[in-house]
Amino acid sequence: MTRSANEYLKRILLSPVYDVAVNSDLQKLDKLSASLGNDIWLKREDQQPVKSFKLRGAYNKICQLSDAQLAKGLVASSAGNHAQGVAYSAKKKGVKATIVMPATAPDIKVEAVRNFGGEFVDVVLHGTSFEQAKEEALRLSKEFGYTMVAPFDDEDVIVGQGTIARELLEQNPDLDTLFIAVGGGGLISGISVFLKQLKPDLKIIAVESDESACLQAAMLAGKPVPLEHVGIFADGVAVKIIGEEPFRLCQQYVDEVITVNTDEICAAIKDIFDDTRVIAEPAGALSIAGIRKYLRTNPMQGKKFGGILCGANINFHTLRYVSERCELGEQKEAVIAVKIPERKGAFRAFCELLGGRAITEFNYRYSTDREAHIFVGIKLREGRQELAQLTESLGSNGYNSFDLSENEMAKLHVRYMVGGRPPSLLNEKLFSFEFPEYPGALMKFLDTLGERWNITLFHYRNHGAAEGLVLAGFDIQDTERGEFDQHLAKLGYIYQEQTDNPAYKFFLSDVNGVFEK
Repeated sequence: MTRSANEYLKRILLSPVYDVAVNSDLQKLDKLSASLGNDIWLKREDQQPVKSFKLRGAYNKICQLSDAQLAKGLVASSAGNHAQGVAYSAKKKGVKATIVMPATAPDIKVEAVRNFGGEFVDVVLHGTSFEQAKEEALRLSKEFGYTMVAPFDDEDVIVGQGTIARELLEQNPDLDTLFIAVGGGGLISGISVFLKQLKPDLKIIAVESDESACLQAAMLAGKPVPLEHVGIFADGVAVKIIGEEPFRLCQQYVDEVITVNTDEICAAIKDIFDDTRVIAEPAGALSIAGIRKYLRTNPMQGKKFGGILCGANINFHTLRYVSERCELGEQKEAVIAVKIPERKGAFRAFCELLGGRAITEFNYRYSTDREAHIFVGIKLREGRQELAQLTESLGSNGYNSFDLSENEMAKLHVRYMVGGRPPSLLNEKLFSFEFPEYPGALMKFLDTLGERWNITLFHYRNHGAAEGLVLAGFDIQDTERGEFDQHLAKLGYIYQEQTDNPAYKFFLSDVNGVFEK
């Protein structure tokens, strides 16, 4: 039976979540507001005991269970925040719970689940993906009669998340637009079904990572559809398919869906830190990333925008990656490739053309007796318009350049590899790979790859994420290409050919001098 909007409203008002949850602050971000010319308000769900809104839905769900269900125990699958919410709630209610987490889950989140649950929670590490952990949780549920506490596609969970809306309306009833992160849809559906009944003119915008835009895909298809692949950076929203009930509510109450990229998320993490000194996890910063992007495409002044910091359980080692990428997301930095003459004083002459702009990174590589190739990061004061002016200035002074600021392979791998072409021509083909990250995973990846083809280039860097990222080149004769493609298909790794990527051709390929706009 489909629950009506009015029923959701009543149940949200009567939810017992405040047994464990706090009425989190709605804080004005003064620096960001001044920068964007609009009032920006942030709902601080990082203030919850588990540093995430997930506690609300998990606790409300458990409170609706019968004594018989509670006596048999609970089971949940999660890579992080939902697991912590269930563990905390189980301990509060004195109920046994089994939490299944993938072996790739960050140690900080695994230990947090154990600490929150104490003697009431057993943590089971199973598989290398959320889907494998979910399958194991379902198996345990069937075998032992445990009640599954779903992370988002559950009416009681949606009700619990919807209690945020009640607080928002009390704290600032004058918001014009509210931006909400979307993973499986439990948060946005609970908030929107409540607010749209009481303030229908409030605009609600869903914000997704462009690497896991399952709501956008469902909106286009008219029904939930699985994504072929989800990205690894914003792991808190890395969901392949939107929940059925969240999607039904989103269709009715969400006004717009926008997506943001990794650099924009990193910039939003910095925005939140600058105003609050809190470090949001990538998924937790989605709403601020969405506000920034929305105002770039829809310039306006004097409006009141709200966002939700929905989680702050970030893996510490991810911070180095965030720091590297945030200024690209703010459009305060650009990375470009440039050809300069191979002669004395050429670098100094190039720097003079930059007009006093700060250089954030410089990689130089001798190419021929006539020219050198450089990979350079440049501070920008006026964003992309300034970069266009700089490119024109370089071109008019004889410097051929192209922008790598949106080239993911260049930012992930090439910037750390500038410095070598093979001494002789190779039949080199380049591929990027993703594989589950856990102790020994890199060796397993190499073992699985095998020794049939000679590896000519290799770069791996641990980003503190659940997936390892590798760039690898292979010496493949044209007559062997079909066999090689069959080999890759059997490996089971996500991969993409990068042989035609201009960053590769410019800095690393044996095709000397290739330069593409």
